[in-house]
Amino acid sequence: MTRVNIEQIEILNTTKKDFLHYHLYPRLNRKQQTFVVLADTATLMHAEKDRIYKQIVQSADYVVAGGEGIISAAKYKKEPFKERIEAYDVMLDLIKFAQVQGLSCYFLGGKDYINEKAVLEVEKMFPEISIAGYHHGSISIEDSQIATNMKQANPDLIFVSLKKAKQEQWIATYKNQFQKGMFIGVGDSLELLAGEREQIPRNWKKLNLEWLYRLLKKPSRFSQTMRKIGFLLRLVLNTK
Repeated sequence: MTRVNIEQIEILNTTKKDFLHYHLYPRLNRKQQTFVVLADTATLMHAEKDRIYKQIVQSADYVVAGGEGIISAAKYKKEPFKERIEAYDVMLDLIKFAQVQGLSCYFLGGKDYINEKAVLEVEKMFPEISIAGYHHGSISIEDSQIATNMKQANPDLIFVSLKKAKQEQWIATYKNQFQKGMFIGVGDSLELLAGEREQIPRNWKKLNLEWLYRLLKKPSRFSQTMRKIGFLLRLVLNTK
């Protein structure tokens, strides 16, 4: 497997199709426990300042490039990724596979009403899907009861949609209590499913200008956007 090393994190260089068909689907069929990180700029920024979080990301079975910032930085470093692998698209493909194969899904994250709306949308899109359970994301990582209840539900796929860093921290804390399960952090995907967040137009995505689209829609993101751009420039220039 070809990987690109960014900030001491090995990121798999593949396409979404190959990632699903040659890695995730076979592991689901074997009921092999799996931890997936769909990394973006925020993932790398948090890993840079938090050593324990960095170790969590490094411990994942798979880290793939899920953000446009990582794609752009790798391209300028002349180590281009074959494709960006977006969390929302991967989640829908995995749910579709779960419906066909008779696997069950658990959805953790989002505000209470967003979580419920997202699950209702999943049931509408995939009428035969088996929902093992769902729970909102207003939780403490130290609260082990959610993991206990989830273990009893015995899901095959666990989609975790918590604030960046917290979702990987939750997975790392509890995944070893399970005999099986594909644990994957999906960021704001439940909000997208619930219709509570706008999908970015495809043309902006093709140009890797999602950051500008978000900034135009919400100018208050300026400082956060500038920090991300500064971080990516340091990656490209190999400076600290």
